[in-house]
Amino acid sequence: MLDKSPALNVPNDLAAFWMPFTANRAFKAAPRLLAGAKDMHYFTTDGRKVIDGAAGMWCCNVGHGRTEIASAIAKQAETLDFAPPFQFGIPQAFELASRIVELAPKGLDHVFFCNSGSEAADTALKIALAYHQINGQGGRIRLIGRERGYHGVGFGGTSVGGIVSNRKMFGALLTGVDHLQSTYNRDKQAFSKGEPEWGAELADELERLVNLHGANTIAAVIVEPMAGSTGVLPTPKGYLKRLREITQKHGILLIFDEVITGFGRLGYAFAAERYGVLPDMITFAKGVTNGAAPMGGVLVRDTIHDAFMTGPANAVELFHGYTYSAHPLACAAGLATLDIYRDEKLFERARNLEPKFADAVMSLRNEPNVVDIRTVGITAGIDLAPNENGPGDRGFAALRSGFHDHDLMMRIAGDTLALTPPLIVSDDQVGEIIDKVAKVIRAVA
Repeated sequence: MLDKSPALNVPNDLAAFWMPFTANRAFKAAPRLLAGAKDMHYFTTDGRKVIDGAAGMWCCNVGHGRTEIASAIAKQAETLDFAPPFQFGIPQAFELASRIVELAPKGLDHVFFCNSGSEAADTALKIALAYHQINGQGGRIRLIGRERGYHGVGFGGTSVGGIVSNRKMFGALLTGVDHLQSTYNRDKQAFSKGEPEWGAELADELERLVNLHGANTIAAVIVEPMAGSTGVLPTPKGYLKRLREITQKHGILLIFDEVITGFGRLGYAFAAERYGVLPDMITFAKGVTNGAAPMGGVLVRDTIHDAFMTGPANAVELFHGYTYSAHPLACAAGLATLDIYRDEKLFERARNLEPKFADAVMSLRNEPNVVDIRTVGITAGIDLAPNENGPGDRGFAALRSGFHDHDLMMRIAGDTLALTPPLIVSDDQVGEIIDKVAKVIRAVA
């Protein structure tokens, strides 16, 4: 069993790799290089053991180095390394789709596979536009996102996303896009455990957009049940049900982006189950393979799927897909991951752990510069006040301090610290993470 960092030749020149969503110059001045991982920890190239408070990047829900997943991938690679997904198929893709459908709310009976959350978002948006087109409502071309939403980095997902820094470099993006207002209001929701009591009425903003644009121009609304990448914003109580009522009233499709919330993060296979809302589509990625292989997908209601199944039987019904859709290695990883979720009852474990996790994180509320804490499921956002160098500087300092000085990995969004540990985290490890976060907050005070 791996219990220390493996030998690794650290490159002398870090210049060639232009890193994604990274302050490249700052990173290369003080690199955070990882060499291995096992269970709840990463191992660095200099031999340190770092506790993972971020589940990698919201994805390693069953922990790291799971031999069941690695063995499944290796066996599949030896048997069938690649098969073309256009006009051909592999048994594992159909099995995995069926297993995911079993976990999903009833009515979401079909899966379209892709390779990432970004591709899943763009796929869902394209399906929505095509669905209205084949139903004779081709004027429904408008897409509605939400301020502070994140739906990946494709042109569609970036357009409906609402994080300013992700949009402002890329011009007008897609036309015909509008946004609901963010559901977050610190004055009314500060230090909430679970879903905030205030904010359901914000869903009524959709009625204003319908009146402005006309319902017959709107194809779909896409929202995250919990806005994760922007800093952990739990949905207010009743908000999603109200949004479902309005979309159904006007014939608008509702898409839940569950790339982060899917596969146990909020204590259920999908957040739609937690909130008792049946959307028309659910996007997923990350936790489906525990991050061991790239995979994403879209769960689609039978009514939408069946609308495409017309015309000649030998004709392509949807002109969309990817070379690596339902890749054999990803399917193997997905099936092994779903087995672990089932056998170790990790969704139920997350539900049971949620109150203890929330109490532990809330114990940080009196630490220096903490202005808000939000928790839901096994997820928390801790807002720190900006320092004299401007927004984001204190958060970045916390990221560096956590990794280099306190052997802690966490995520940041500006000055928000995000804690999203693997679902296997123990009570003692929750305490260890919170203790380290407290030290980090004091170090950057």
